Amino acid sequence: MKNKIYVAKLGKAVGLKGHLRLIIDSDFPNQFKKNAIFITNKKVELKVQEYNSSRELIKFENYDDVDTSRKLTNQELYSSEEDTKQNCKLEKGQFFWFDLIDCKIIENGKLLGKVKDIHRYPLDDYFEIITDEALVKEGLPNVFLIPYVTETYIENVDIENKIIETKNSLEILENS
Repeated sequence: MKNKIYVAKLGKAVGLKGHLRLIIDSDFPNQFKKNAIFITNKKVELKVQEYNSSRELIKFENYDDVDTSRKLTNQELYSSEEDTKQNCKLEKGQFFWFDLIDCKIIENGKLLGKVKDIHRYPLDDYFEIITDEALVKEGLPNVFLIPYVTETYIENVDIENKIIETKNSLEILENS
């Protein structure tokens, strides 16, 4: 599976029939539906047999008892970008993180840099920006953060052209 996305971690086995605790690290718990396929960090392909969202328990095909399911404890679950796009429906103004990576940050027609990563902090998510070389040569920092706050900093996101138009971000860069 290329372009895999981390979505959850498997906890301890629960009960005798192969259920595992599921620790979700995704905004889309509905992707853990029957027949969904995931791959672990140990390259084990798993097909969901059942998922109980209220108890946060998951069971995979061919893991029918506590001994076999226990082998999956502490493994990470990954989904492909394609499966994620198919299984997770976005609302207007929402974007997948992997689509935002490598987007150019433009403010008033000026290239500030590119999105390297996205960090999740308690109040807001932040874009980690690799500053454009021309601005670094002017003495500005190599890296800076922009809060993902649409009213204050993000004006437009164009995933097709990989461009995020911002406002007030140059000021953040200059004061970093």
